[in-house]
Amino acid sequence: MHILGVDIGGSGIKGAVVDTVTGELLTERHRIETPQPATPEAVAAVLAQLVLHFNWTGPVGCGFPAAIQHGVARTAANISKAFIGTDIDALFSEATNCPCYNVNDADAAGMAEMQFGEGARQAGVVLLVTIGTGLGTALFTDGHLIPNTELGHVYLDNGLEAERYASDAVRKIEDLGWKAWGNRFNTYLTLMENLFWPDLIILGGGASKKFDKFKEQLKVVAPVKPAAFLNQAGIVGAALFAKSKL
Repeated sequence: MHILGVDIGGSGIKGAVVDTVTGELLTERHRIETPQPATPEAVAAVLAQLVLHFNWTGPVGCGFPAAIQHGVARTAANISKAFIGTDIDALFSEATNCPCYNVNDADAAGMAEMQFGEGARQAGVVLLVTIGTGLGTALFTDGHLIPNTELGHVYLDNGLEAERYASDAVRKIEDLGWKAWGNRFNTYLTLMENLFWPDLIILGGGASKKFDKFKEQLKVVAPVKPAAFLNQAGIVGAALFAKSKL
């Protein structure tokens, strides 16, 4: 089955047509800058542009940076707070004239990795962390997703919210070297390990492509691996989520 998968982020909205049987991207990924401010109407208009780019008329799966309950955004991270309480399934479906199904963006990335990537056949607890504008998380136990964990918003012992201290955006803003940033990220992973004791930690998002530059700073007990899909996991997982809803 072919489904348009879309990854909606704080800086870019990216999409590609996905073969949900194999996890392969069937088209080149297309990216459009996230509008600023990222209001519901503005994001819906960009999503419509993306659908038009692919000349797409079928189902659309969207990974979205919020806790989502039955198609309604309950939070909003790195996008307009106007999204809170919005039925984004309905909004995006109307804007694109395609059936749209939204899932938390990190949960989407986790679904791709558990189905086709580093988490396939992994028993026990798996934690996926997406490192980008913020820190997204997906938590699985024996392959079952615990949705909307949003653990990038926990507070560290230094009093700072985790994603305000150790996201890739913070690394760029503060011009941190990979080692210095890696030590910060290790602080975050250590807290996650002390809370959940995962059997495997998978890293996705933009910074996962640079894993070799900071892996030596990571001192957690659990094995840590970059996502097999790297920054494409959200697109693939969004398509898988839409397939599960059909």
